[in-house]
Amino acid sequence: MPSTIRIGTRQSPLALWQAEHVAGMLQAQGFSVELVRITTSGDVLKGSLSQSGGVGLFTKEIQRALLEDRCDVAVHSLKDLPTEPIEGLCLSAVPEREDPSDCLITRDGGDLDALPSGSVVGTGSPRRRAQLVQNRPDLNLSEIRGNVDTRLKKLAAGDYDAIVLAYAGLHRLGLDHVISQKLPMSLMIPAVGQAALGLETRQDDATTIEAIRTLDHPETHWSVYSEREVLRRLRAGCLAPVAAHARRIEDRFEMQCRVFSSDFARSVYADHSIPVPGNSPLHQELAERLVQGMMDQLHAQRAEELIEDTRRP
Repeated sequence: MPSTIRIGTRQSPLALWQAEHVAGMLQAQGFSVELVRITTSGDVLKGSLSQSGGVGLFTKEIQRALLEDRCDVAVHSLKDLPTEPIEGLCLSAVPEREDPSDCLITRDGGDLDALPSGSVVGTGSPRRRAQLVQNRPDLNLSEIRGNVDTRLKKLAAGDYDAIVLAYAGLHRLGLDHVISQKLPMSLMIPAVGQAALGLETRQDDATTIEAIRTLDHPETHWSVYSEREVLRRLRAGCLAPVAAHARRIEDRFEMQCRVFSSDFARSVYADHSIPVPGNSPLHQELAERLVQGMMDQLHAQRAEELIEDTRRP
């Protein structure tokens, strides 16, 4: 057993909640825990994430601290973690996922249908923008930056008529009361890995890996693995306009995915499901079968062309 497990985390309120949540689970199993607070590029960036390279903005500094032995575990929001692995590191556990839905928060408490034409809606996510354009092309979509509290203050100040945030973050911060509408999956498919945490360790740190793996939730792990593998095979970044959600429902393992062009004018949709024998848990072989079925559909619809389009200046 390691004497103390050092958890690397960003310093935003939500990131600290997530790190403390992981710390609490480890402490409940008898481990001593210390938080190592790290500032990332994404935390200090002032401009648009998508115009700043995007990939790894919230993760690179924490991964560097892990490689330099300044912490033992990195706690990531999996939607921010690039799909290409870092040499020397491994994703050792994925705890149980929160509800991955997106939410609309409006100043008057109304839902998406009630927003007047021309309303200003704040979101920094191309994936959210693409699906909002598809459902309400008459809205004025505007970039927004900052942590959850900052965005809510901008909404209250009248800078926006509505904003879109992940339900998981609001729920974890005790802000369910601000939600005007939880957006259904039929209207907005979540980001890859949304609402899931990823616990990353050094590959050669067998003691910490053994401790961390006690927190793994196989249903979440292989669902998120499937989403991330589709994103990786499409060669799309975590800020590309790609939405995907995998889950187990009784004896079926299913996924739906939508890929958009950079101007949101074109999109492809695919869904696939496979049977899960008996009451067996999800595992990598099932995930690989699900991913291959999804990729066959996406290849047939030439989804890669839309991804290539997003890479052009």
